[in-house]
Amino acid sequence: MIFVIAEQKDGTLNRASWEAVVAAQQLGGPITIVVPGASVAGSASELAAADVAGVIALEHDALSAYTPDGFVAALAALITAESPSHVVLPHTYQTRDFAPKLAARLKAPLAADCVGVKAYEGGQAFVRLMFQGKVNADVVLEGEGPHIVTFQIGAFRVDAVKKGSAAAVIRQVAAEVDRSAIRQTPEAPFREAKQAVDLSQAERIVSVGRGIKGEEHIAIAKELADALHAELAASRPICDAGWLPMERQVGSSGQTVAPKLYLALGISGAIQHVVGMKGTRTIVAINKDAEAPIFELADYGIVGDLFEVVPAMIAALKA
Repeated sequence: MIFVIAEQKDGTLNRASWEAVVAAQQLGGPITIVVPGASVAGSASELAAADVAGVIALEHDALSAYTPDGFVAALAALITAESPSHVVLPHTYQTRDFAPKLAARLKAPLAADCVGVKAYEGGQAFVRLMFQGKVNADVVLEGEGPHIVTFQIGAFRVDAVKKGSAAAVIRQVAAEVDRSAIRQTPEAPFREAKQAVDLSQAERIVSVGRGIKGEEHIAIAKELADALHAELAASRPICDAGWLPMERQVGSSGQTVAPKLYLALGISGAIQHVVGMKGTRTIVAINKDAEAPIFELADYGIVGDLFEVVPAMIAALKA
C-alpha cells in the first residue's frame, strides 16, 4: 500500500497534492490518500475522485493549524499502524519543514525533491536534479518500508491523474496527538503575506527577463498578464534589480511552477531559471536572439522584438 499525504489549508486543497497522486500512481499498487487537519471533509471528498483504494480524513483539533510536532505525531502514528510501503508527498514549503522530522521519527529513508520514477532491479529509483539541473541522479532507497519520497512541484501534471469510476471510500480516523507535546505556537500570518503570491498555484504566468531592458517596461508585461488573467513573474536578475519583488522570482533560487501556460518575455533560458518552470504544459518564448536556449524548451517560439510582439498580442486579446 502507498500513502499519499495531501495538503490543504482552511478547506482549500493544494493542487500539488494531485501531482503527488499522479506520482504515486506511477509507482503501482493500491493507494490511500491521507488528508491531515481539523475539518477536512471537503478536501477528502475532492480527492476521492481519484483512482485510489481509499481516502483517510485524519482529524484532530490540534491539526487545525499546521505545526511540525502535531503533524509528525499524527502521521507517524498512522503510518506505524497501517505500514505502507511508500509515503509520497508534494515538495511544498510545509512538507520541507516536517518531512525530515517524520523520516527521523520513523527511522525511514527519505528521497526529497524528486522529479521522476523509474524501474530499477524489480523496484523503483527516484530521479533527483543535481547541480542546478545539470545532472540527474537515480536514488534507490534501501531497507524495509516505509520509504518516504517528496516530489517537486511541476514534476507531474495534474491533468494526468487517473480518476476512478466511482468515488473512493472515505475513512474517518481520529489522529493520535498529545497537544501538550506540541512545542510550536502558530501565529497569524504577517500582514505582508496578504500581498504575497504563490506562483505554484497559477494556471497562467507571464514572466520577464533581461530583455525587458528597464523597470519602466514592466508595465507592458503587466498589461499582457492582465489580458490573460495571468500572474506576473520574472527571472532572478529582474528581482535582484528590485523591478519586481522576490516573491515573483521563478527558478532554482525562487519558486518552482507548472502552469498550463508560461510566456517567457526576453528570457534567455539559463538553467537556473529553466529548472523552475520546465514542468509547464505549454511554453511560449519571445526573444530577439534566435539562438537563445529558451527556444529549445519552448512549444512555440517567436524570434522578434518583444516591444513589437507583446503590444500586438495585447491588442489581439482585447479585440
